[in-house]
Amino acid sequence: MAYGPTIKSWQGKQKVPSEIQVDVSKVKKAAHNGTPLTITTYTLPHDIEVYMEEVLKVFLHELGQDRLKDYLSYCLRELAVNAKKANTKRVYFDEKGLSLDNPNDYVAGMTDFKKDTLDNLNHYLQLQKDKGYYIKIMYQAKGGSIMLEVRNNAEITKEEYVRIHDKLARSRAYASLEDALSQVLDDSEGAGLGLVILVMMLKKIGITEDCFDIYGESSETIARITVPLDTTNIENLALLSDELVRHINILPQFPENVSYIQSLIGDPEAKMVDIARQISTDPSLTADLLKLVNSAQFMLSKRVDNITEAVKMVGLRGIRNLLYSYGTQKVLGSEDDADKKHLWDKSYRVAFYAYNLAKNFKPKANILDDAYVGGILHDMGQIVFSSVHPELLDNINHFCSEKGLPAQSLESLSAGLNHAEIGARIAEKWNFPEGLVAAIRYHHDVTLVPAELRDVAYTVYLANAICDLQLNVIAFEGIDEAVLANFGIVSKNQVEKILEQFSEAFDRERAQASDSLKRAQAKR
Repeated sequence: MAYGPTIKSWQGKQKVPSEIQVDVSKVKKAAHNGTPLTITTYTLPHDIEVYMEEVLKVFLHELGQDRLKDYLSYCLRELAVNAKKANTKRVYFDEKGLSLDNPNDYVAGMTDFKKDTLDNLNHYLQLQKDKGYYIKIMYQAKGGSIMLEVRNNAEITKEEYVRIHDKLARSRAYASLEDALSQVLDDSEGAGLGLVILVMMLKKIGITEDCFDIYGESSETIARITVPLDTTNIENLALLSDELVRHINILPQFPENVSYIQSLIGDPEAKMVDIARQISTDPSLTADLLKLVNSAQFMLSKRVDNITEAVKMVGLRGIRNLLYSYGTQKVLGSEDDADKKHLWDKSYRVAFYAYNLAKNFKPKANILDDAYVGGILHDMGQIVFSSVHPELLDNINHFCSEKGLPAQSLESLSAGLNHAEIGARIAEKWNFPEGLVAAIRYHHDVTLVPAELRDVAYTVYLANAICDLQLNVIAFEGIDEAVLANFGIVSKNQVEKILEQFSEAFDRERAQASDSLKRAQAKR
């Protein structure tokens, strides 16, 4: 049984473990980064129901929403059980030779459905597994809300849709659970009372009917609950983020040489040779430029060692973006720092994937350049926290005490919650172009990205999502459908093929760069 963002379980001939351990660190990371967390099961055994609740408990705690645990646990369990029943109904009707879409068949099939399936439950659960009917439970913190989804790959029929929404409409009229129980409910499928209680639970935590829906999409039935995050918690995080960004002034600004080259790029009188000469005074920057020019990105037939020629090939926009990534590393610490190495390693992979996505799907020079550097800098907010000096942390702790903010707010912030916004605010302070700021701010959630900045932000978002898919941090279903559609991607197989090609190319380029470095060191 493997865990990533996805847990697959089964029941029948294979033994189900008596206990599944929650990977707390991965749940926390999903909550902090806004990435979707998915549990996949074919038969929903009791172990998975318990596991779902434990994941929800950790997830809500990280978001400061512990009070919602009991209410949302019931709702999630009810929706998962209903999804399992819907899948069971498909295999039962298939075995009986009945059609769900035929009204007469539907009535005939439902007459003995409950009794037959309960009497021979393991048989029908095994049929579900054999036919690949799944249930997916998804958790995500997105856009100031908690989004919980239960999906099953049996698309809801018109008859089922009408029956469910009729129950939901009637349940909303009840003033209390006692009122609902006093009514005669249609329980032929065992879901009537459960949905009523679900609506009552949501009412108790102040959730309106607009925050809950069940619908069919792309051969799936999706039940979704959207819970607005506690505004107090959001305000606390905003206050802390503001305070942190204000104190970032304590950190050194971009190196003088980087600032001077930036001024040359903005000077219409400056020549390429002047920019090249200034770059050549910085060995590290020179090495980065030559590494960039001789990478697979430019597909050159021979190696370039001349700085002036390299500057001309990269162009002013490319040099400017190189300075952003180089300067940021100088300020926040390079990838040679052991504490930050894993962050920079992932950043370079995301940058490579972003560049190749742009190259294959959006081949425009400005998108290519910005997508690459946006990928390098997308996790700048995380890197900032890994660079926080002890005196800055003391100042932030003092600020929390002064404002009466709970300790968990700082813990959440330091663990990565709101890191995209922090990174974007720092990028704004350093006068990064708005396209790069957007790539940093929206690399986990593109729902609010301005239309004019979507090309680069979508590219960096998708590159990061593909990288997270590779690292088993998210499942395919967690990738924003609007972004996939923007790139003309319609299937999981397409994404997996892209990942395979990009990963092989990246590993190949890194190996070549390592060999070149060793040869250069050997000549010294």
